[in-house]
Amino acid sequence: MSSTTLELAQQLIRRRSLTPDDAGCQDIIAQRLKPLGFALESVRCGEVSNLWARRGQAQPLLCFAGHTDVVPTGPLDQWLSDPFTPSVREGRLYGRGAADMKSSIAAFVCAAEEFVTAYPQHPGSVALLLTSDEEGVAVNGTVRVVEKLKARGELLDYCIVGEPTAVSRLGDTVKNGRRGSLSGKLTVKGVQGHIAYPQLLRNPVHLFAPALAELAATEWDCGNAFFPPTSWQVSNIHGGTGATNVTPNSLEVQFNFRYSSASTVDSLQRRLLAILEQHGLNYDLDWRHGASPFLTAEGELVDAVRAAVRAVTGLVPELSTAGGTSDGRFIIDICPQLLELGPVNASIHKLNEHIEIDALDALKSIYRQVLERLLLRF
Repeated sequence: MSSTTLELAQQLIRRRSLTPDDAGCQDIIAQRLKPLGFALESVRCGEVSNLWARRGQAQPLLCFAGHTDVVPTGPLDQWLSDPFTPSVREGRLYGRGAADMKSSIAAFVCAAEEFVTAYPQHPGSVALLLTSDEEGVAVNGTVRVVEKLKARGELLDYCIVGEPTAVSRLGDTVKNGRRGSLSGKLTVKGVQGHIAYPQLLRNPVHLFAPALAELAATEWDCGNAFFPPTSWQVSNIHGGTGATNVTPNSLEVQFNFRYSSASTVDSLQRRLLAILEQHGLNYDLDWRHGASPFLTAEGELVDAVRAAVRAVTGLVPELSTAGGTSDGRFIIDICPQLLELGPVNASIHKLNEHIEIDALDALKSIYRQVLERLLLRF
């Protein structure tokens, strides 16, 4: 059952790297990459640790990207074992980060080790980009490394982000794009008052209710061949003083668009504002654009990943753009071809997070084959 990939995954899981704390994970990886001839660059931003490691100066440059930080564990008494003590049971590796995404990092580090050992004079370049700020606010992580690389003209040709993408079996799904994310904080203004005197108040909850119903029922677009339809969802709604006989002075509504390339930020904002105006609301609205949609079309990277997945697992992966955002939204700015490929995502962010043991070396083999298929052809 033991393998170098499993051992490294276990070593990383032992580190309590709750975002944005790297807890020494990147040092472990740097110590393995340095003897192989990787040039290491630590990019520290506040509490966030970032690592850029590159071997070679020639193009094409293939980069593996990932994050060493993990989300909080939740109730410890509901874990079957300590989340930061990796446990192997019934063919699975348990621990926080086992699926998201310390196993992916272990797999592409071991793949790089095998590739460089087998082909020490390989064409092109191999790189790793790691951050401890993906699960948090993501303002001092991958985006800062990308800014630095872009400023000095160091561009990527291909990138694989090790996010957990599989639905049922390793290799069944690869993400070749992501939807955009547009968030808003809406404050609907009213007049606070005693509920027994409705003629003297304006209840913002009641005022907003018809607009909420219309917003929830609106078809923003129909999607397209690559993206599902745009979705608008309320994530938080709050109003009131806590008293049962007082209406609120204002109502705060937090919402998010996960939008396809069939819409734009401007079109979504204009349509939402039109609905608010139609209902005669008095409001303030703050917008935050988190990510634009992106897509990697058919090409060398898609072909190489499909071939590698099929050779290792026998599956032909489905290309998908579903799910949330990832750091791919930053890397796409300096990389024309980017895919996300990693383990099954069913247990991520959950209690008793895990990965199938067999998937660890299978994922390493997929990553190594992608390296061979893309770099050795030159």
